Amino acid sequence: MNQKKETAIFSAGCFWHVEDVFSKIPGVIETEIGYTGGYAKNPTYEQVSSGKTGHAESIKITFNPKKISYEKLVDIFWKIHNPALINRQSADIGSNYRSAIFYLNKKQKETALKSKNKLQKKFARPIATEIKKAIEFYQAEKYHQKYFQKNQKIKCNI
Repeated sequence: MNQKKETAIFSAGCFWHVEDVFSKIPGVIETEIGYTGGYAKNPTYEQVSSGKTGHAESIKITFNPKKISYEKLVDIFWKIHNPALINRQSADIGSNYRSAIFYLNKKQKETALKSKNKLQKKFARPIATEIKKAIEFYQAEKYHQKYFQKNQKIKCNI
């Protein structure tokens, strides 16, 4: 049976936490964490952490749109971090922890912008989340993938 698949790419702080949340959502087929939004080719974690690559810690989500919509994924994205913070989430500080939605097509862009505008009405401070066209996504090192699943004693404080 061939199921339809779509992709979403988000940045919302530490990618371990973001992956942990999205990997448990019914309709999500696969999650992959990595780096995007910058200019350095094939960056490493250490390079991205330096803030000199322009990349953000990100998640690429493969999902079944018959089971969960892109709009619902965006709603979850807003709920799992503070989109009004600039270049930080919780104790994590730096441009690599910025909030961003990287759209892959016109429909995703429109959905993200509409959702951001709706959410802005509920926030006293401006929403800092970038909404940008997706560029190349670089997979993070293997030890970062499914980090909380592999290290169950570690808990995220967000």
